[in-house]
Amino acid sequence: MALINPHINFNGNAEEAFTFYQSVFGGAFTKVIRFKDLASSGFPVAEHEEHKIMHIALPTGTGSMLMGNDVPEILGTTNENEHRSKIVITAESKDEADRLFSALSAGGQVEMPIGDSPWGTYFGMFRDKYGIEWMVDFDPNGTGKA
Repeated sequence: MALINPHINFNGNAEEAFTFYQSVFGGAFTKVIRFKDLASSGFPVAEHEEHKIMHIALPTGTGSMLMGNDVPEILGTTNENEHRSKIVITAESKDEADRLFSALSAGGQVEMPIGDSPWGTYFGMFRDKYGIEWMVDFDPNGTGKA
């Protein structure tokens, strides 16, 4: 089966957001590429954007990766409160679900407190302090599906 890894765009605070995500998930970044690392005559980078993140990757579990970047100003800005997609975390235990929900939602907006859902899983939904939408799910019956 194909593996799906979320990629998030930021308006200049990708490094701050990913440092926060690293504090929740642990681990080490597998890639951190700044725009200055790619600068050339064919790809000029404005001085004020040299240190922005072109690509960052953080492993979040077996085979999964959270990735992101800062959007260069020349491409406009990303909508920090978009409503089209969410990142879904399928936790391995209720304790893990509670820990991830609590840590990631700190400073954000809880849309649905974590608890027993009508469809039989332990579920919660929120927007983190960076405007990213998340769903945390744990299936006590072990099906692993949200």
